Amino acid sequence: MTTPLAAKIARDYGTPCAVIDMDRVERNIARIQVACDTAGVANRPHIKTHKSPLLAQMQVAAGAKGITCQKLGEAEVMAEAGIGDILISYNLIGEEKMARLAALQAKANMTVAADNSTVIAGLPQAAAASGRPLSVVVECDTGRKRAGVETPAEAIALAREIAGSRGLQFAGFMLYPTETGWAEAQKFFDEALAGVRAHGLDATMVSTGGSPNLKNLGKLKGATEHRPGTYIYNDRMQVAAGVAEWDDCALNIYSTVVSRAGPDRGILDAGSKTLTSDPGGGLDGYGLILEHPEAKIARFAEEHGFLDLTRSNTRPVVGDVVRIVPNHVCVVVNMMDEVVMVRGDEIVGVLPVAARGKLR
Repeated sequence: MTTPLAAKIARDYGTPCAVIDMDRVERNIARIQVACDTAGVANRPHIKTHKSPLLAQMQVAAGAKGITCQKLGEAEVMAEAGIGDILISYNLIGEEKMARLAALQAKANMTVAADNSTVIAGLPQAAAASGRPLSVVVECDTGRKRAGVETPAEAIALAREIAGSRGLQFAGFMLYPTETGWAEAQKFFDEALAGVRAHGLDATMVSTGGSPNLKNLGKLKGATEHRPGTYIYNDRMQVAAGVAEWDDCALNIYSTVVSRAGPDRGILDAGSKTLTSDPGGGLDGYGLILEHPEAKIARFAEEHGFLDLTRSNTRPVVGDVVRIVPNHVCVVVNMMDEVVMVRGDEIVGVLPVAARGKLR
């Protein structure tokens, strides 16, 4: 059955359509800001989820210290909108990126992450071109086996290398512990901190992440800030991680049932180009249909979502517009040029996803 709001969305914008509930967005912003304040750590939200200067400004207005970006392109969009404190949590390499980083330094207080000497060797070029010192944090791997140095000794060596480089300032450490690995992260950090202090340095910025670790907020003794991102919208992954409820999920994909060729199957007009093929860490299916929670979005073609209705006691008919909570909202948003904003049953506007598609 199609709700009145879903009928409006389909009539005015068509489907598939990304829709955000601004009341929930504001509630999520406020809730996590209070959690950070209570834990005694600054909030530095990661904008990779929403990619919107307006929402970043709302986060800062609510008390966030600054923002986190993963790419220079995202940071450029945010700095142009007046966001003045930005961490780029990614290794930056190459003359083209150094020129852009230098230009950013004229607009915002920039901090960048590094986990190897090649990255550090290039950063003085940006500092020199900007005429300002550049703050650098050492990224530490504390269990995810992604980027980051693997030992405290490596972290100490890189901190000394940063401090000894013209135009660079060692700012501290950036960590993303696993949800169950905070004791190990504490051991890593304590050893790294003692090591840099032994060489006359200190870590004024100790940044932890992300939304799945909100249940561990403040557990790292010495942390100064946290980098949650997905919390502003939430998704099936965050509900599964125990850091959000369904009522906290602020972004839904509105999709029309376009085929019911068999009693136990159907087709949505939202395929892999809308919901993406991210399995969400082993979730069953590719999104939760709020009107038919026992139905399964079993697989995709580019423009087809294949419904498996064998477990569902309620079954949609052709023409029904349903609401879907995505598995992983960050990658879904990056597929959209804009999202529709609603409050209650009213459409209140369209929000451009200004920093989408910034691959570099």
